[in-house]
Amino acid sequence: MNTVLNYPKNKVLYLVIALLISFIETTYAQQKILVAANKTQNYLPLLEEKKVGLVVNATSVIFKKGGYTHLVDSLRSHQVNIKKIFSPEHGFRTDADAGEKVQDELDSKTGLPIVSLYGKNRKPSADHLKDLDLLIFDIQDVGVRFYTYIATLQLVMEACAENDIPLIVLDRPNPNGSYIDGPVLEKEHSSFLGMNEIPLVYGMTIGEYAMMLQGEKWLRVSADLDLRIIPLDGYTHQSSYHLPIKPSPNLPDDQSIGLYPSLGLFEGTHVNAGRGTSYQFSRFGASFLDETYFDFSYTPQPNKGSKYPKEEGKLCFGRDLSAVEIPKKVNLKWLMEAYENCVDKNAFFSTTGFTRHAGTELLQQQIENGLTEDQIRMSWQKDLNKFKSIRKKYLLYP
Repeated sequence: MNTVLNYPKNKVLYLVIALLISFIETTYAQQKILVAANKTQNYLPLLEEKKVGLVVNATSVIFKKGGYTHLVDSLRSHQVNIKKIFSPEHGFRTDADAGEKVQDELDSKTGLPIVSLYGKNRKPSADHLKDLDLLIFDIQDVGVRFYTYIATLQLVMEACAENDIPLIVLDRPNPNGSYIDGPVLEKEHSSFLGMNEIPLVYGMTIGEYAMMLQGEKWLRVSADLDLRIIPLDGYTHQSSYHLPIKPSPNLPDDQSIGLYPSLGLFEGTHVNAGRGTSYQFSRFGASFLDETYFDFSYTPQPNKGSKYPKEEGKLCFGRDLSAVEIPKKVNLKWLMEAYENCVDKNAFFSTTGFTRHAGTELLQQQIENGLTEDQIRMSWQKDLNKFKSIRKKYLLYP
């Protein structure tokens, strides 16, 4: 009798314990994501007796207990023959302003030449590649179309194909990789802020995206590319991931990275999105927003990573978003609220810049015409569904 009475209770307890163990194991697995750079056994043999170039910045590290080692230093310790470094926007040390031209230089620590891909060149030339046997690409992305590292990836892939140089991509997690959202870029509006018809947030790691570029024949070359992806371990698209090194000067923390898909659209307006403060992409404001509506204010000043912030020295009225929950979508609420409460609406949009960031002229028109957020989002769905069907072919992770 006692056994019969106790059995349901024990079964419930067993199920609770099993669910708890499953949760702990899942959480632990997410914490144990292994970036491709750490999997040296997978790529060091490919570098033997090769003259190697690296496309890297400050995020290109191998993690170790209590810290990390830069990929350049690690490969040098393994006697890999590194011939030169290529650096993207913000430079090798990831400390230059957004949009700031970066010059070629010599690395003071190693003496290696650094070729800037955000100065007079955006694409490696045949002369840059003539003394190399292969190239490695290892840069932390944040999964937003107008974040320029994926444009650099595409131009590097094209240069490698044209010059018969194999490319190895060391994959890293996408901190905004759990959803797909935003307007899909229209081909006529392609630029360095968006080169292909993908959504604002595309839900792929940089390795998966490289496979898509090649598989969909989006590379603007006729030659074939010898591409190899070294994948992550322990990663899914639902994994939460804290970036231990900021990927660029104005994305200093998880909050700014999570809000970047939404607040990054302010880059195509005259509204300040926190540059010139310590809360980049965690606030927005402008002197021409209605001070009777917005109860938060701040004054942007030049700082490291933003020498000339918008609205410099002006009292800006807007929103502090440093403590809001990060949305799993492109949230248009803040952009639309700012426009609706702009004292001079003619001063709001930088039309060319906004079109490049949005990837379409339609979004500005929709906001100006007073469409609701739901109406705007509905207009994205057909193109998003088309992209999702393409994306499935290139996923390396669930």
